[in-house]
Amino acid sequence: MQSIFKTARAFGLATLVLGILPVGGALAGPLVDAATRAEQMAAAGDVAGARAAIRNAVSDFSAGLPFAVGTATFVASDPSGFGMFEPRPNSIFKPGEKIVAYLEPMGLTWKPAQVPDKMETRFTVDFDLLDAGGTVLGSQKAFGNFTFTGVSKNAEIFATLTLDVSEAPVGSYVLRYHLDDTNSGRTAAVDLPFSIAAAP
Repeated sequence: MQSIFKTARAFGLATLVLGILPVGGALAGPLVDAATRAEQMAAAGDVAGARAAIRNAVSDFSAGLPFAVGTATFVASDPSGFGMFEPRPNSIFKPGEKIVAYLEPMGLTWKPAQVPDKMETRFTVDFDLLDAGGTVLGSQKAFGNFTFTGVSKNAEIFATLTLDVSEAPVGSYVLRYHLDDTNSGRTAAVDLPFSIAAAP
């Protein structure tokens, strides 16, 4: 398993909020406060301001979450955007078929960028390829190295990771991704089991 070809891509998209959070005394907090302000702004005709208030509140909330991997799944083709992917019907691949995975990191740490008035977040992705018994067959550090710069703390970031394991024989495997939040040093990992089966 010496030659493992890979490609890795990641994208960040502006957060779109399609509704207003419910408001109530028992739910008091920054998100509810932002929803209240957004409702008032929308009622006054400031739709863009209302959207920005909600977007910024959700972004700040998301940035404060523990670093983790949200959605992690194999996909049938490259996603066209955040959450815009076609899941594979199963995790069984043909010999030589490329493996495409979709990951959504959560709780990324943002800091001021070198570009004035912008924020930046960075993360890297390592991987291990294990057999059914847990033996590591192949691995690569910094399989993906991603940097995002923007005017806000974008909460909708995803990575598309493509792996070629054409040398792997028929059998069961686990693809283990390790994500490193560069700005904080926090890490997260996720396992995606799969199998390679000969064509009938």
